[in-house]
Amino acid sequence: MATVNIRRDVTDPFYRYKMEKIQSKIEGKGNGIKTVIVNLPSVAHSLSRPPAYVIKYFGFELGAQANAKPSDDRWIINGAHDAAKLQDYLDGFISKFVLCKKCKNPETDVFIKDEKITLDCKACGQRTDVDPRLKLSTFIVRNNPKGGKKEKKDKKARREQKKEKSAANGDQDASPGDSNNSEDGDENGDAEDAGSDDELTRRIKSEAETIEVEKEIKDDEWTFDVSEEAVKARAKDLPSDLKRSLVLEDEDDEADGPSSYEQLGSWILETAEQKGSVTEVSDIDIYKKALELRIELKHKTLAVLAQSIFDDKIAKQVEDRAALLKKMITSERHEKAFLGGTERFVGQDRPALIAQVPAILLAYYQHDLVSEETLKAWGAKASKKYVDISTSKKIRKAAQPFLEWLETAESEDEEDSEDEE
Repeated sequence: MATVNIRRDVTDPFYRYKMEKIQSKIEGKGNGIKTVIVNLPSVAHSLSRPPAYVIKYFGFELGAQANAKPSDDRWIINGAHDAAKLQDYLDGFISKFVLCKKCKNPETDVFIKDEKITLDCKACGQRTDVDPRLKLSTFIVRNNPKGGKKEKKDKKARREQKKEKSAANGDQDASPGDSNNSEDGDENGDAEDAGSDDELTRRIKSEAETIEVEKEIKDDEWTFDVSEEAVKARAKDLPSDLKRSLVLEDEDDEADGPSSYEQLGSWILETAEQKGSVTEVSDIDIYKKALELRIELKHKTLAVLAQSIFDDKIAKQVEDRAALLKKMITSERHEKAFLGGTERFVGQDRPALIAQVPAILLAYYQHDLVSEETLKAWGAKASKKYVDISTSKKIRKAAQPFLEWLETAESEDEEDSEDEE
């Protein structure tokens, strides 16, 4: 059986962590075509993860149905997908759900507490969190087996056995305080360590260092004046229709000047014009500008970005912008604002793109930018908050194929869950 390094970027032939290459077999034809992953249990065992995690990850990434709980041990994904393509997607699963974020070692265990997934590295001892916004993270948390009363009884029995053993050995030196500490250790175990102050401190410091790096702005990095005064002056010269498309009232801005959101939007559009394309405006520069204007955490910023960082090929450009958007979309309110900005971009600025709404929403969903719940709520009711009500209805009507697919996917997942129970 051919094997590869679990980390395929490691070329060392003596690298100790190996796994079988994925083997797939395509069956059926037409609408019934499907891909069977023949050796998924073996591959998942090498990663110390349940096969259900891997097959479900493939389904999310490919936008296809995948049976996460087969009764016949046949792991199937709808559609035709070759082994090389699946192997590439497996690299993403390994990076997000297997490798230690510090030493990149795959020797990690999964701990779940309070709907938070933590990887405990047995090589370096580091504990790191898995991004909870990933769709597979939600699946893992929902399918986490709970020990319940039986598990508590087992722990209590183990503590009693430990006490009896200590008494039989004449161990009378332990103080009452020591006994309590021992019980607390058994009761809470590793799960509490995952949320310890030390770990939280490390996470805060790590995130702070990342932000500080991004905040460093040098004058020679820019090809034109981006000072606050210059941006405001240029915003005043923008055509009135463009101003209206980007205006979002903000209680923090002064009424007699362009808002911070107008400044961000006009800066992106002007930079795109100078560089020849909006795709040439880098994510880092956009984030720096938002930091400079102090609106990087505001939900309304996402409405502006939806209108200004894409062009007619928006459905294909989402993947390249996903990293920036994931960093800035941090709540349901952010997700709704992002969808609202998309409505304005498609329905008001570029109505020819309305037909592409299903593809755009699918790209948002596949890259974990907008949750399933938010998409369903958005699709259920038209709104005049960002565009007129008739345009809003037209956009939702165009979105129906995607919304129906989303509903079908959810129903099949629930059926699989009920069958397993």
